[in-house]
Amino acid sequence: MLLRTLILFSFTTLAMTTAPRPVLAQSCDDLWFARNEIYKAQGYCFRTRRGIEAFGNAGCVYDDVADVPLSASQRRVIAEIAHDERARRCPR
Repeated sequence: MLLRTLILFSFTTLAMTTAPRPVLAQSCDDLWFARNEIYKAQGYCFRTRRGIEAFGNAGCVYDDVADVPLSASQRRVIAEIAHDERARRCPR
């Protein structure tokens, strides 16, 4: 759990900055959580059971992921995480 917290803190912190991305994520679950934590922080309303159970929808504002206001840095981090998920053949 400590590693997951460290990973999430690193990804979330990175999403707010322009620093190089960390390479701490070790599993598909870590990557999924890090990517979706960025969306949650920006007000995304999750549709999947997994997303709702992990993050809930309290205070959510955006039903469409395309409407979520993300900085260029956040978009870059999400794209890199998604690339890693595809490379690992993680389920989406």
